[in-house]
Amino acid sequence: MKKFEEKTIKTKNIYDGKVIKLQVDDVTLPNGKTSKRELIKHPGAVAIIAITKDNKIVFVEQYRKPLEKSIVEIPAGKLEKGESPEVTAVRELEEETGYTTRNLEFVTSFYTSPGFADEHMYIYKTSQLEQLENPLEGDDDEFVEILELTLDQAKQYVEEQRIHDAKTNYAVLYLEMLGRK
Repeated sequence: MKKFEEKTIKTKNIYDGKVIKLQVDDVTLPNGKTSKRELIKHPGAVAIIAITKDNKIVFVEQYRKPLEKSIVEIPAGKLEKGESPEVTAVRELEEETGYTTRNLEFVTSFYTSPGFADEHMYIYKTSQLEQLENPLEGDDDEFVEILELTLDQAKQYVEEQRIHDAKTNYAVLYLEMLGRK
């Protein structure tokens, strides 16, 4: 057994939804005792740091039901089955912002909430945006407003907690660090 590994004894599937699956696993702990783990299975997601020709960052504002408020975020969305992160990035950029790009730069990836979910988030950056003549329609249940902010404005939004999610905070910090080099 690997260091700290927990061996799954039994899995009970609780819910299989459009975005997530919920399961409860019975596990054997490294010390031989047993415990339960409530797990969210997620197909993964992509987010895009999109920079306009006039050096503004493209954001979307949308209502987030779990938070019961709207927040400002970089464009993002979940991976569809069989879709590569790069394809998802371009699709989500087009659907949410009306921009497209032919040049994506991989920045990083990370697990969003490893204590209970397996969601793996990929972050890309592009500064070669092209406005679509015929923007794609977004999801029927998704309502967004596009914002283009300077880095200083985005940092102010972080202070005001209008930007209040990990991926977007990461994007602002990343751009801040790039500016210091």
